[in-house]
Amino acid sequence: MDAASVALYGQLKAAQPFFLLAGPNVIESEEHVLKMAKHLKGITTKLGVPLVFKSSFDKANRTSSKSFRGPGLEEGLKVLEKVKAIYDLPVVTDVHESHQCEAVGRVADIIQIPAFLCRQTDLLVAAAKTGKIINIKKGQFCAPSVMVNSAEKIRLAGNQNVMVCERGTMFGYNDLIVDPRNFEWLREANCPVVADVTHALQQPAGRKLDGGGVASGGLRELIPCIARTSVAVGVDGIFMEVHDDPLNAPCDGPTQWPLRNLEELLEELIAIARVTKGKKPLKIDLTPFQE
Repeated sequence: MDAASVALYGQLKAAQPFFLLAGPNVIESEEHVLKMAKHLKGITTKLGVPLVFKSSFDKANRTSSKSFRGPGLEEGLKVLEKVKAIYDLPVVTDVHESHQCEAVGRVADIIQIPAFLCRQTDLLVAAAKTGKIINIKKGQFCAPSVMVNSAEKIRLAGNQNVMVCERGTMFGYNDLIVDPRNFEWLREANCPVVADVTHALQQPAGRKLDGGGVASGGLRELIPCIARTSVAVGVDGIFMEVHDDPLNAPCDGPTQWPLRNLEELLEELIAIARVTKGKKPLKIDLTPFQE
């Protein structure tokens, strides 16, 4: 096991009121990523929220082949290494193929399994063998019970450092819905539960592009709603894609939260977390009521 990952996993599990995985959806440039890391660290340090910086080196599951994908594995990992070195932040990024795991594991503190790939055994095992923390996003097509098996695949490969992440469930065509019951049922995986409050509001292939083709749309205005619900239920972590100029983001702009509004939203979520007992199941007493 990777000693640093075990230590980080322990810190995240103990985080109060929650930890945050946040950053721009995809690496647009080194300059942009470092700028975002600087601001995110400043905000979360001020509020006392543990931060893991997130950005993807490749978005391999874009709706259109014309969509921006990022700089690729080699260049992307170099940028994430600079985030770690300059800002002393752990980083999370996603993998799409088994052969990427070894290289990503040399840089990332958390390896993320995309929702579409949550049942891909070879990918899960390859990621697990790096010894890093593995965050598995629940497939849009999956019941929460499926994640019990996905988490177990990580453990059977010799890695106990696993988290599961809710990111919405298919609701007809081009839409997702967040069922708050899933946050409770995901606890059956016996590991930290993360709420992806931005991808959960995607409208897959729901936006037509000029000149033909489609891209993902989204309901950015509902991000606070889903975030409030998640914290009230008592999730361990919040995943949130944040951008300084979301209207001009090259990827998933409609579901990236504006950097200028991040501190305000986090302050509210912290306040909710302080009064909720969502992490502790309420004991229901069914014995007859006595006067």
